[in-house]
Amino acid sequence: MDLTTQEMQLVNSEVEKRKRNLVVAYLLWFFLGAFGAHRFYFGKIGSGVAMLLIVVLTLGLGAIISGIWALVDAFLMPGWQRTDIDRIERETIELLQTRNDRYTGF
Repeated sequence: MDLTTQEMQLVNSEVEKRKRNLVVAYLLWFFLGAFGAHRFYFGKIGSGVAMLLIVVLTLGLGAIISGIWALVDAFLMPGWQRTDIDRIERETIELLQTRNDRYTGF
């Protein structure tokens, strides 16, 4: 779909409002990474709960496993943010299409 300048500005505005902040994600990762806080922030609830349970149910001994998992996540987070941005752009464009179709009668 070809977007007008105004529609592109709307999409960019929506992305800026709704995207996950990578600085916040890395702060959560640094201070609470073994507990999966960064995963909760990105909406990866299931794996965040898994990381949290690994640490809690092993009385902290599982923090080594969870810590290694969190270390790998440090390299994955920029991709998660890009996926989040793509999803927001797609949803906003679909909403614009629906709105435009409704007004043009299609």
